[in-house]
Amino acid sequence: MDLAYQQCINPDCNATYSVSEVHVACAQCGALLDIRYDWQRVAVPKSMAFFEHRWMTKGESGPGVLDFSGVWRFRELLPFYRTESDIVTVGEGRTNLQQAHLLAPQIGLNKGRLFLQYEGLNPSGSFKDNGMTAAFTHARMVGARRVACASTGNTSASLALYAALSQIPGVVFIGSGKIAYGKLSQALDYGALTLQIQGDFDACLRRVRQIAVDRPDLGIYLMNSVNPFRLEGQKAIMYRVLEAMNWEVPDWIVVPGGNLGNCSAFGKAFSEMQCLGLIKKVPRLAVIQASGANPLYELVTQKGLKWNGGRFDRKRVAEYYGQLDGADVHAHTIASAIEIGRPVNLPKALRSLDFMQGVVRQVDDETILEHKAMVGRFGFGCEPASAASVAGAHLLVEEGLIGRDERVVCILTGHLLKDPDATVKYHTGVDMKAVQEKAPRQEPKGRLACRPVPVPDDLEAVVRALQ
Repeated sequence: MDLAYQQCINPDCNATYSVSEVHVACAQCGALLDIRYDWQRVAVPKSMAFFEHRWMTKGESGPGVLDFSGVWRFRELLPFYRTESDIVTVGEGRTNLQQAHLLAPQIGLNKGRLFLQYEGLNPSGSFKDNGMTAAFTHARMVGARRVACASTGNTSASLALYAALSQIPGVVFIGSGKIAYGKLSQALDYGALTLQIQGDFDACLRRVRQIAVDRPDLGIYLMNSVNPFRLEGQKAIMYRVLEAMNWEVPDWIVVPGGNLGNCSAFGKAFSEMQCLGLIKKVPRLAVIQASGANPLYELVTQKGLKWNGGRFDRKRVAEYYGQLDGADVHAHTIASAIEIGRPVNLPKALRSLDFMQGVVRQVDDETILEHKAMVGRFGFGCEPASAASVAGAHLLVEEGLIGRDERVVCILTGHLLKDPDATVKYHTGVDMKAVQEKAPRQEPKGRLACRPVPVPDDLEAVVRALQ
């Protein structure tokens, strides 16, 4: 009998399914699914410190290769696989938690109180690899013939990488003009079939879900975060944060909000660790959205939507989305990774906010780009969506909700080179697309803009430029 099973999150349904089945939603009521465990039968460590001995393990086969993964070295906390041979890994999750001494005072925190969890160090350059290793493991378990996703970029890059390495054909659905070139180049180079749909991310996701459910003859296994196995892998980001903090729980976790998979996974991770007696407290959660792609902010902060034990006001959500549809409003932000207007993990995000005493805030694109530059100047380079977490932490410090001496972890979800066009435009005023159209150059407006200085090929001119 399996240690794990799938369960509907709707408390009025609670239908369960075997992990050998493939579902994108509950077959009875249509709600999202969780992966649940019979913890009484799982050999759970008595302390999170148990995992320390695996940190620097290396190996080409056997347990060593699993311990080399920053997801699977915590495999006792996501034991849905049947044998270790099911596991698909490329050494994901060997990421860094930086104590950002220089950046902390820039956003109002005391020195030593800000930490940046840099997921850009993953093989495909974003946090998505944490989830893909788990979802591909399940795909292998069930004998999936093809895998597919809708994407604003990072998901497609990660799927294409894992598909190439596991030799399962991959398909990515992207919206017209809705993907950063740095991310698109990855999907193309890894050989995924790329379908560009006339529409945005939400339209792509609707179509790929329809194909996965209504056309089983095509053998499509869905890899978006509506897949509960994706979120199991993303729990490991929090395990690594605690590991880097010597197993001490921070006061706040601040994360960008797009399709809301990360915040959903984080809440599940802390809920399970608390249930198992592995942690003594739970951090607070802040989900930060771009003001041009802010459905969670609008629903929670403006319309008062709450988890309510799983019986949240679905009618209120439907009415809100109906208003957006009626006005033909679509998500739009420079932070392409979170440019999502109908997040599929909304219910799970509400649950995490409830459990972690969470808050939701929005920041505009100009603020995101300014904080992106700050991260680059004082920490790591990151993609625009990542900087939303730092901008949000800054806002919460200014509000007084986060104290100057509280320990704050901001999740940097993706690498700087995921969206180089945004970086170049901020610092130089050059819009690469506009260059192709021969549009005039604009002066950079950013406070931290670092524009290249043109210098003649002359020694004296170079010396003058250096003085």
